Parts: sequence; C-alpha cells; structure tokens
Amino acid sequence: MTDLLAHLQALESELHHPGVRCSRERLEALLHPDFHEVGRSGRPYTRETVIAHLADSATQPDVVASAYSLQMLAPEVALLSYQSAEREPAGSLVLGARRSSVWLQTPVGWQMVYHQGTPSPTE
Repeated sequence: MTDLLAHLQALESELHHPGVRCSRERLEALLHPDFHEVGRSGRPYTRETVIAHLADSATQPDVVASAYSLQMLAPEVALLSYQSAEREPAGSLVLGARRSSVWLQTPVGWQMVYHQGTPSPTE
C-alpha cells in the first residue's frame, strides 16, 4: 500500500504544484467524468469549473501538503487524506485545510472522483 500512497500523492500534487499548470488534457485524465468537489470555502464545484480554473490560472499558489494517509474503501477505491496550507511570499502559512480525495482505479488509471477541503489551523 506504500507504493499506492506514493502514487496517489504524486497525482494529487499535480493539481497544486507551484509554478506548473496542468494542461486541460492532463486535468481531464486526472479527474473522473463524475468528479465534484466541496472546496475549503464550503462551495460545491463541478469538474468543468475545476478544470477551467486550474487550466486557465496564470499562477498557482505555493501549496504545502503533509501528513498524507491512505485508506482503501474497496479494492479499486482509495481515500487519500492530508493537511495543506498555502505559503505566502514572506514564508508564512495561511489557509490551512484538511483535505480528502476519493480515487477510483479505472481503465485509464487512477482518477479523482471527489475532493473536499475543510478549514483547519495551519501547523
């Protein structure tokens, strides 16, 4: 399961890697057709909204993620949980969140089907 944790962690980090924009094609490969999200704000987002935002953003925030854990919900369904925050230019961490993503093993590989962020103190 350690290999799967590392693999899903790498896929997740593609969605918030600083200075690197995912192409629309890569985002469509990472996000399942049924993908939806509840953001840190509590607002719901559709797959298309998330893809448009990530593909069209000129800059990406410097996301610091830690404390990843993985739980198998079924043979081809994994829950990835972690803590995140954004690093400001001065170095302080803001916008802490506990995050959870549900990943499905599909014929095209692992795809995220659900993501949620819940505000939390930065650590």
